[in-house]
Amino acid sequence: MVVILTFLMLLTGCIPGDGSYTEEQPAGFFWGIWHGWVAPISLIIGIFNEGIRIYEPINTGSAYDFGFYLAVVGGFGGISFARKNK
Repeated sequence: MVVILTFLMLLTGCIPGDGSYTEEQPAGFFWGIWHGWVAPISLIIGIFNEGIRIYEPINTGSAYDFGFYLAVVGGFGGISFARKNK
């Protein structure tokens, strides 16, 4: 139980909308991938905290978008395709 709580606390330290990005240092491609992977957790936390979003508004543009959507579609869509093939 302690391991699960520690893991969840580590995940919440890197979620979008936490104020760690600036115009000088926006979220890039790899942060887009990470934010896509933690989107379900961000959504749950965002219900209770209005400052947290599933998508980082201060980003590099197309690179961040591509990474975000790649992670969302590849991460969750890949699971459903694996189950369908079995």
